[in-house]
Amino acid sequence: MKKMIYIFLFMAVGLFAKEVTSLEEMFKKSDIKTRFRINSFQWSWKNEDSSHKNHKAMGVGGSINIKSASYKGFSFGIGVFTSQNPAWFRESANDIKYLKSGKDTLCRYKVKTSGEYGITSVSKAYISYKFQNTALTYGRFGFNSVFTSENDTKMIPNTFEGAYLENSFIKNSKFRFAYITAQKLKNHESFHDVITYKNSTGESWANNDDSAVHKGLSYQNFVTKGKDPNHNLIISDFSTKVKGFKTTFSFLSVTDVVKDYVIESHYKINLDNDWAIKPAIRYFIQKDDGAAFIAGYTNLSGKVATGYNENIKNSVDSYLVATKVDIMMPKNKGFFRIGYSKVADKADIITPWRGFPTGGFTRAMGQYNWYANTKTTLFRIVYKSTSKLKTSLRYAIEDFDDHKVNVQADAKVLNLDLDAKITKNFSAKFRLGIGNLDEKAGKDLSYRDIRVEFNYYF
Repeated sequence: MKKMIYIFLFMAVGLFAKEVTSLEEMFKKSDIKTRFRINSFQWSWKNEDSSHKNHKAMGVGGSINIKSASYKGFSFGIGVFTSQNPAWFRESANDIKYLKSGKDTLCRYKVKTSGEYGITSVSKAYISYKFQNTALTYGRFGFNSVFTSENDTKMIPNTFEGAYLENSFIKNSKFRFAYITAQKLKNHESFHDVITYKNSTGESWANNDDSAVHKGLSYQNFVTKGKDPNHNLIISDFSTKVKGFKTTFSFLSVTDVVKDYVIESHYKINLDNDWAIKPAIRYFIQKDDGAAFIAGYTNLSGKVATGYNENIKNSVDSYLVATKVDIMMPKNKGFFRIGYSKVADKADIITPWRGFPTGGFTRAMGQYNWYANTKTTLFRIVYKSTSKLKTSLRYAIEDFDDHKVNVQADAKVLNLDLDAKITKNFSAKFRLGIGNLDEKAGKDLSYRDIRVEFNYYF
């Protein structure tokens, strides 16, 4: 199956004649971007206990990204990333299991098995072929869609292995098809399966250990049910823009596990004095393709789905609707937003690829608000007070289903972001997250999340 899809993709672009350029200029005109980066995280719980301890983490490193010029339609790219962890601002090997937002500055599996900190990874390495309005990329790459994202907010991006095709055969439109064979989350040095939790030895940090992974879709469960624990991810989308409307149709499939269908539409209404209103809606449909059989009666936590609709024993069919309205300020100074999302009282949404089904609508920093029967209202303002300072303030009211046991308590989350461009090449960012959670099962898991980041681009 894999080979047939690759052959099809290469044939699709191979029908076109190749443009002629200089091989020497292919290297001379390469685009080289070098970045030095420091990112620090400090997490504090309102109430510590044996499984919730305050912690800190820091990544010091950066990246080198090389993108060549095109020669006869061919080009290549490579991205090397590193994150090192100063001993004076990190947790011991025994305490890294408590890390939350800062866990992506290191490889927990590496620390656990060897005692060594830091990550160095060739996260991107690809070749591309392009002719007119068609391009094919093969290798390791970032792929941003409604399902997937590089999510480059820490030190190392979330990337994939496989191939993808882009074609802009219709004016103001784009079609993409991706066949992904592996994923490398931000806190891994090596690539792993796209959805399977834990490996053959039961080690969770050696496979897909994303915070939003469905832990019921474990290696052991796949094997026990006679299913292959190795998977591929297929994504296609088509976006078009017509007279102020931008609409995207997206599809995802993990064969014999789950299928997703998403339609999203944005519209811009221009007002007087350069103001504008931009309403948007996203409708996300999840269809079972074997996941319920593998996971059994569990939710994203991998624990018994107490309080859930019993239909999820047989199907993870579900859906969510997210809407928002942005009021755009003149001269791109910022916007005001109100957003709302509602997940059906069926199964949780399965999406461990960093795309976030509520992202851009109601998701707050570090929050996963796509458990079944969750309702979220978000208010946000972004304002550029000067050309060098941007401020963002988000307030999310998250209403989880109180009858569901293994689900987060209701929360009110405040996020403050300050993004300063100090010089042409040097920038700094401060991020604050304050989560006030209701007490649940005798625990108050309210928290404070502080992040400070520095970037210098060479």
